[in-house]
Formats: sequence, C-alpha cells, structure tokens
Amino acid sequence: MDLFNSGLGKNITFARPAYFIISGFIGIPNVIYYYVFLCIVYIVSVLGNTVVMTVIYLDRSLRTPKYIAVFNLAFVDLFGSTVLVPKVLDLFLFNHRLISYNDCLTFLFFCYLYLSLEVFNLMTLSYDRLIAITFPLHYPVMVTNRFMFSLITSFWLFVITVNLTAVGLLTRLSFCNSNTVLVNSYFCDHGVIYREACNDQTPSWAFAKLAAALFLWIPLCFILATYLCIGYALSKVASAKERVKALKTCTAHLSLVAIYFVPVLITFTALGSITVNSRIINMSLASVVPPMLNPIVYVLQTREIKKSVKSLLKLRKQPLVMARRVFSS
Repeated sequence: MDLFNSGLGKNITFARPAYFIISGFIGIPNVIYYYVFLCIVYIVSVLGNTVVMTVIYLDRSLRTPKYIAVFNLAFVDLFGSTVLVPKVLDLFLFNHRLISYNDCLTFLFFCYLYLSLEVFNLMTLSYDRLIAITFPLHYPVMVTNRFMFSLITSFWLFVITVNLTAVGLLTRLSFCNSNTVLVNSYFCDHGVIYREACNDQTPSWAFAKLAAALFLWIPLCFILATYLCIGYALSKVASAKERVKALKTCTAHLSLVAIYFVPVLITFTALGSITVNSRIINMSLASVVPPMLNPIVYVLQTREIKKSVKSLLKLRKQPLVMARRVFSS
C-alpha cells in the first residue's frame, strides 16, 4: 500500500484506528438463529459446489466453454462462502467483533472480490447463451475453451485491480477516533468505512460510484440486453417446440440472475430509507444464498449435469456390485 500512502513523493501521515468494531444486527432478539442458518447454508454451499466442480472435472464431455464458466462459478461460490461465512460466524456467534485495521481491509478486499466475480460470472454465462441461441452455427468457432479461459482470466485480473484500488484509497483516509471505529454492517463494508473518515472522502466516494456502475448496473444492463436479443431471435423461430427447448437452456441462468440481483437491487434502490438491519439481511442473503442455490439449480435444471451425475453414480456402484457377487459366491 506504499504507492497509495505517498502523495507526489511526499510522506503523508494518516490517522488510522487500531481496530474496527463490526456492529451486526442491532436490537434483534434471538439473532443467534440467523447465524445458525448461515452456518447451515455454508455447509450446503461447500458440499454442492464441490460436487459440481468434481462432476465437471471427472466428466470429459463437460469440458466445454459453458461448463468451464460453470466450474468457475462454483469455484468463486466456494471461495466466497469460505471467505465470508466463517468470519461472520466468528464475529457474531463467538462475539469477536473487534477486528484490526489491516485484517479489516483484507476481509473487505476478499469479500468484494467474491461479489464482483459473481456478477461477471453471470455476465459470462449470459454471453454464452446469447451466442449459442442467436448464432448456433458459429458458436463452436466464436466460443472456444481458449476464449472462455481468456475471458475468465481477464475478469479475474480486472476485478483484483479494481478492488485493490478501492482498498488503497481507503488507506488514504484519516479517522477521528484513533482507537476504534464502529462499522454498522455485518462485514468490513467499503461504503460504511469511508463515510466514517474525517478527511476528504471524495476519491473513495467517486470510486464507490464507479464500482457500482462496473459491478452492478453495467452487468445487469448487459444481461437484460442479451435476453432481449435472445427473445428477439426466438420470436423468429417458427416452431413453438424449438422456442421452448431454447428457453429451457436459459432457465437455470435466469434463476441465478434473479437470486443474486433482486436483494441487491432492493438494497441499492432503497438505500436512503432502508434500516441497518434490513440492509444487513438483504446483503447477507445476496452474499450467502446464491452459492447454496447455484449448484442445486444447475443440477436440477441442466440435463447434461444430471446425466453426468447419474453415470458417475453408476460407475461407482459397479465395483460394489461386483464385490458383493464375489463374496456371495
């Protein structure tokens, strides 16, 4: 962070707190049950995403651009859940709400890294469906494994760079209370932290607005535009049966988009009037529920993965059946 902490070659001293206090929910009785719910969601997320990644890795027929993107989605979900939920449980379930300055910024970076990557994964899958449906004959040429790997890698590098910049700008803020600063959120929330600063918040404020456009509004508009194009392309298809068949390939992705964006949009559109507790519930559900539901949605709604799971289970059962026959004889 030295690059951000030196301005025009001059050393600048910033007043930084030793610790942040993460408030969590305020005045809600029996809130422990919500954290137990988060723990259950985390366990399901780990199991589900591990299964999806394992199936895609073991089945060579799933090593296609679409399932490279699905594998990356499952990996990001597993990564994000592991970054967020155990730390949240440690903060509130075990009442360790005091977090050091450096640990808080590290926690913030990885949380926003996960949330940003989740959005770009949804964009990647929408682009895949757009090309597959509107240009089916050109799909194998336009969307190759190499192209998908390059796209995903570029998204990772872009998101890492943007979030490092956001954290770097936070290190240029001074806080009036040099001991502890209260953060009214369930994690080290960028917006809440920079608003507590005493010096000029404009760079962090402007960057927050830019990040909202990059990681919320532009991706959402892109996804909506792709489905408008898909809808227009399907309207030209003569057969209703073919239209339904094409739409079925999009249902899983549309479900994921709704699961992620609905609570986030509620929070952003009602930011001025929404209470702290409501914002925490909306944002925490938007962070932890999609990683749990994504593998369930893909297993239940994607024919290729269901077929692959069944074939892998049959292969696993065959040695057991053979062993039983040997012992019985």
